[in-house]
Amino acid sequence: MADKITLWSSMYSNEPPWKSSRVKSLNLPCAIAAEYARLVTIEMKSEIMGSKRADFLNKQYQPVIGNVRTYCEYGCAKGGIALKPFIDGTRIAVDAVHADRFFPTAHNGSEITGAVFVAVLTKGSKYYTKFEHHNLTDKGYEIINKAYVSDNKSVTGNEIDLASIDEWASIAPYTLIENVDKPLFAYFRVPLANTIDPSSPLGVSVYSRAVELIREADEQYSRLLWEYEGGELAIDASVDIFKQNPKTGKLEMPKGKERLFRLLDFEAEDGAKAVQPFAPPLRDDSFVNGLNRIFQRAEFACSLAYGTLSDPQNVDKTAEEIKASKQRSYASVKDVQKALQAALEQLIYAMDVWATIGNLAPGGAYSASFDWDDSIVVDKDKEREKKLQEVSAGLLKPEIYLMETRGITEEEARKLLPDMEELTKESKPEDEPGAVNADAAVDRAEQVAGKTLNGAQTQSLMSVIAQYQAGGLTVGQAINIISISLGITKEEAKRILEGAE
Repeated sequence: MADKITLWSSMYSNEPPWKSSRVKSLNLPCAIAAEYARLVTIEMKSEIMGSKRADFLNKQYQPVIGNVRTYCEYGCAKGGIALKPFIDGTRIAVDAVHADRFFPTAHNGSEITGAVFVAVLTKGSKYYTKFEHHNLTDKGYEIINKAYVSDNKSVTGNEIDLASIDEWASIAPYTLIENVDKPLFAYFRVPLANTIDPSSPLGVSVYSRAVELIREADEQYSRLLWEYEGGELAIDASVDIFKQNPKTGKLEMPKGKERLFRLLDFEAEDGAKAVQPFAPPLRDDSFVNGLNRIFQRAEFACSLAYGTLSDPQNVDKTAEEIKASKQRSYASVKDVQKALQAALEQLIYAMDVWATIGNLAPGGAYSASFDWDDSIVVDKDKEREKKLQEVSAGLLKPEIYLMETRGITEEEARKLLPDMEELTKESKPEDEPGAVNADAAVDRAEQVAGKTLNGAQTQSLMSVIAQYQAGGLTVGQAINIISISLGITKEEAKRILEGAE
């Protein structure tokens, strides 16, 4: 696992082991991890509430949420990341420990219960390393700190006193905390099966199953660059057609065009052969198509939707395959969100324990809320149109539609609904079903609403009118649905239905 984490880290830093003067890097690992973090956290909201203790915790917690996308990206790239809170004066700070500085020592199957956190300082020619061991035991929660010094950054060196380092002087070598039933750190683990070491509690990178494909993409990209470089326009010219500079002894070529000419030492028999253009046809289409195919394979291996890395215009897939790829990406994002939420809940628990230990805030209950708005992953407009059609068909109550689309309570939604009984009383007795012309009603609706109806609104209006004409809806019901679906008042909806000026 240590070797793989090192590999994933080097790939993320755009220094893969295959990078050389011949093979360039596309830096795909960074793009993949960043895209996962963006999809997971772009509209995430979370806060702690419930008491004065909750208010204090929330104040310490919001800086973490402000950086959560960065933490998520690091975790996705390297398989996981640990969040370790600690007391810093009168506040609680959180240290984000990357996978290559975090080593589990114990776990109970579902969570890591013991781990070593590594911190390194460099002062002059000396390298100082601190090992902080957390372990949940039967007698309590143990925290053991040890420091070492070395002249070689690859060697731990000799143990020294923590007090000899200013940055670590206030840290206790040993601490035992009682009445703790969970670790005082949180570990965000990428929710993928660990095929490297199934017995390890550590996670794997989101691109762990596409390492070879990423290497192939870099190599193919390098071939493409070589094709462009090798096919660069040039003019092969005989040396005897250029003048020689008497001072420098060098041949003088047209100013600013030195790169264009390639001088060859041959005797020109005539003017036609003295200058010969070099402009071979480029095979870039073949290389680009091959690179795009590799991108698509990498997208599948990383559970990303087609078109994330590859050219979306060249996705040679059926509609069902494209739909399946988006569903696969959505499912992966949801799994990462669940894993991140579990880690943040554990972090809040640890922060609460430290607040008690440091007597930083009065005791009190707290609750954490998490809002994962999926409008980037899910097409909300299509979902809204679908619900409008269900309302117009009588399959969904209007108040439920308002609750889901506006995020309000049922009581608030009912207050927004037109008074159906009042509408029924106001309707004229002579208004008989079948008297309304659908096309005229649509035209009238656009005039009343002051805007052009979109496809969903037009379809919804036509459906309501058809049901009303068939006697499936009362006047009040029809006006009610039209008012909600078009976002207009009940009086305007009544005018549309009646066709009145």
